[in-house]
Amino acid sequence: MEDTGNEFVTIYGRNLVGELPNFVHRPYLVVTMEDLWPKFESFFDKNLAGVYMVRTLEYEQLCKDLERLPNCKSVIGLGGGQALDVAKFFVWNQPKPLFQVPTAMSVNAAFGHRTAVRFQSKVRYIGWAVPEAVYVDFDVIQGAPKILNRSGVGDIFCYHTALFDWKLSHERGKTEAKWPYDPNLVAKSQRVLDSVLAALDDIRDVTEKGIRTLMNANRYGGAAFHNAGWNPRHIEGCDHFLFYSLEYLTHKPFIHGQPVCLGVYVGSLLQNNKAEEMLDAIHRVGVDIRPEAMGVSWDDVAEAIRKVPWYTKQAGLWYTIYDEVPITEEFIARVRENITAKFGPWQG
Repeated sequence: MEDTGNEFVTIYGRNLVGELPNFVHRPYLVVTMEDLWPKFESFFDKNLAGVYMVRTLEYEQLCKDLERLPNCKSVIGLGGGQALDVAKFFVWNQPKPLFQVPTAMSVNAAFGHRTAVRFQSKVRYIGWAVPEAVYVDFDVIQGAPKILNRSGVGDIFCYHTALFDWKLSHERGKTEAKWPYDPNLVAKSQRVLDSVLAALDDIRDVTEKGIRTLMNANRYGGAAFHNAGWNPRHIEGCDHFLFYSLEYLTHKPFIHGQPVCLGVYVGSLLQNNKAEEMLDAIHRVGVDIRPEAMGVSWDDVAEAIRKVPWYTKQAGLWYTIYDEVPITEEFIARVRENITAKFGPWQG
C-alpha cells in the first residue's frame, strides 16, 4: 500500500535550544514547566514575549489561560508531553509557527498532530498542529532523569497489545467500520516495535543510538494516528485503557510510560500474548511498573483493572481483550505476584 502521510521534520544535534532565539519568529512564547524553566531560562533573550507554565491539561482552564497569553509571533514547546501538548493547543487556537523541543523521551507528544486534553479528567485528542521542526538535543535528553527517558518505550511497547486487540476484534466481527483490519499497518507497527526491542540496552543507558532509535519510533507513532486516517488501532489498545482508568480513579499525575507499560503487561497477560517476554523487556529497559513507583497503591491498581471494562464503555472506546475476558480476583493477584517477583518487593 502506498504511504502518503508525512512524519514531522526532526533534527538531532547539540546546542539546539541555544540556537532557537536566532531563528524563531519574534517575539516568542515559551510553553514549559516550572521545574524546567530555571535550567533553560538563560538560553532566551529580550525577544521572549513570556513564559507559560503548564499546570493543567483541563480544557476549560486552558481556554481561560489562552485569553491571557501575551502577544507573540511564534510558540516554543519546551518540556515533556504536557508542555508540548499545551503548546499545540495554543497554536491550534491562535495559529502561528510552532517549534517543539522535547526535554526527555517520555512520550510521543512532540510528533503528534492532536493534543491530549482532559474534559473532567477524561482524555480526548483534539486540535491540529504541525511544528516547523522537532529539535532533539542529545545533551538535553541525556541530562533528563533516566526514568523519563526510559519510560518513552511505553508508547511503543503498547503496539504489542494494540495489534492483538485489533486482530481479536477483526476475528470477532467487532472491528469498527471506519477502522477495518489492515495488515499493512500491522506490519509497520510491528517493525517499529521490533526496532525498539532490539535496542533496549541503548535506550536504558540513553546513548545516542538509543535516543535516535526511540525518538524515531515515537516519530512514527506520533504521526501514525493521522497518517492512518485517524485510526489508532495499530498503536493503542487495552494498554492505554488501564492507564486512563487509573488516572480517572486516582486523579494523580503520572510519568506516562509507567502506567502504559503496566497496561502492556496486564493486557498481555489477559491476552495470553507473550506476557513474560514483555515483562522482561519492561524490566530490562528500566521502567518500574510497581504501583509504589508511580505514587499509587496495589489497591488503586486492582480497582483500575476492575474498572477498565466500565471505563471503556462510558468513554466510548473500542473493543479490546477487556471486553472478552472477565477480570477475576485471581487474575489481579497473579498480576501482583508476577510483577513483585520480577521487580522485587517495594523498599521505598
